[in-house]
This record gives sequence, C-alpha cells and structure tokens, in this order.
Amino acid sequence: MKKVLITGIDSFTGTHLSKHLKNSRYDVYGTSLFKKSDKIYICDVTNKQDVQSVLKKIQPDFIIHLSGISFAAHGNNEDFYKVNTIGTINILDTLVELNINPSKIILASSATIYGNQDLEVLDESLCPMPANHYGASKYSMECMAKNYFNRLSLVITRPFNYTGINQAENFLIPKIVKHFKENKREIELGNLDVSREFNDIKYVCEIYKKLLESDISSETINICSSRGIKLLDIIDMMNEIAGYKIEVKINPAFVRKDEIKTLTGSPKKLFKLIGNIKPQEFKQTLLEMFKS
Repeated sequence: MKKVLITGIDSFTGTHLSKHLKNSRYDVYGTSLFKKSDKIYICDVTNKQDVQSVLKKIQPDFIIHLSGISFAAHGNNEDFYKVNTIGTINILDTLVELNINPSKIILASSATIYGNQDLEVLDESLCPMPANHYGASKYSMECMAKNYFNRLSLVITRPFNYTGINQAENFLIPKIVKHFKENKREIELGNLDVSREFNDIKYVCEIYKKLLESDISSETINICSSRGIKLLDIIDMMNEIAGYKIEVKINPAFVRKDEIKTLTGSPKKLFKLIGNIKPQEFKQTLLEMFKS
C-alpha cells in the first residue's frame, strides 16, 4: 500500500479525501493542528521543525497539501501569507533538505487567484489578478512553488468552489442549507447576481486521486466543471427540497466591494490530462446536505 500524507487531514476536504483514498487502498497519514491519533500527527506548517519531524517519520510516497486558511473573510491578513505561502515553502524546502522525493506532490491553490477577469470561463493561460489576500497568498505560493518544479514532482491545483456534507457553516452553501434545515423563514445574503461553480466534494476527491495516479508533473491545473450556478437558483432548489419558500434579504455587510461576479473554470486541460469526469447534479448535493 502506497503511503499518502494529507496535510490538514481534519479539514472539510481532508476528511472526505482521506476516506476516498482509503477506499482505494492507500495507506493514509495526515497532519492536524490540534488532533493527534493513529497516523495523524500534530503539525503547524509554519513551524519548520514540525514539518521536518512529520516527514522524517512518514517518508510518504505521495503528498496532498491541503493545510491552509481557506475562508476569504478570515480576520488577520498576515495569517494568509504565513500559512498559505510560507507554510507550503517550508514543506518543499524540507523535502529537498531531507532528500525525500515523493512520486507526486499536489498543492492546493485556489481559483480566486484569477480575480475579476471579465470573462465567463477562466482557463490556466490567464494572468492571475487576485482581488483579496486569500487569493494573493495562494498566488504567491504558486510563484514560489514553481521554483521546485525541477527538483520535485509537483502539481498545482486551482479548485473552484465546491461543497458537501460537513462543510463549515461560515461558507455560503452550508449556511443556506442550515437555514432551511432549521425551517427559518428568511435569510440574509450578499450579492445575489453572482455566478459560481459549486461542485460536489466527491467530484473533487476523485480528481485528486486521478492526479495522484497520473504521470503529470510541473503543471498548474483547474479543478472545475465549467458549471456556473446563480445564487438565486440555489435558493429556488432549496425552496423545492424543503417544501417552502424562504424570504431573501440583502445585508449590506455581506456585500463585498471586491466580489468576483463570475467564477467558472475551463476543465479542458484537466479532462485532457485525466479524462472526463461527470459532476453530480447540484440539486442532489443540496439534498444530501439537507438530509444529513
């Protein structure tokens, strides 16, 4: 069994991905800031000694680096760069210093690096223009990581929005679903005219597995489906699932001045490299979250 190290294994993505890989007969290890258990090690990626200790113990065949701050409204801007940028470089530096060369290292960046491009579909050829510190920290990580392309087998992924059971309620889709589960009569939201990809976490996990098993290296790849969904359409789906119509109110505090209006990606490069994967209907994802 090949050993896979997932940093941030107790995150939303990490918990789903670890199960997915275990079901595919991988020997899964992980890091967490707080929870230590069998095959899960306490590790702060901003602390290089922590990183060295974990990598020496595990000697992984594969690494999927998910650890980072992913909530764009996180209060401390410095944290984005300490964790998302410096934390990633600590891992890459340590691998080189210890002469540990996994078969594949996947680094999770973000589609927010594109910023506002005034295009409906975004592909990897575009020049990034991040509009917030989260996106900027991920883009700086990408720039630094590319310096290791000639020394490590790296793939940088740019996931577009995805969701599923057990995602934190400070994210948009879980917030909406929670309101309906609690039978609330109204909900406060921000910009309603935004269009986003909202893929299912299972779709994302399968893509990570296929990338892991591929011979792809030194590439930057969107994780997307090109399926844009408007916020109001999601409300309509939930009205039907829950059997009642919720009242939507605009809260100016939730309207971001740097809001990206349309964020859907081109999966052309992704599907060319790993084959076509059909995403689950989004209404089914909402139904699963509603019933969980």
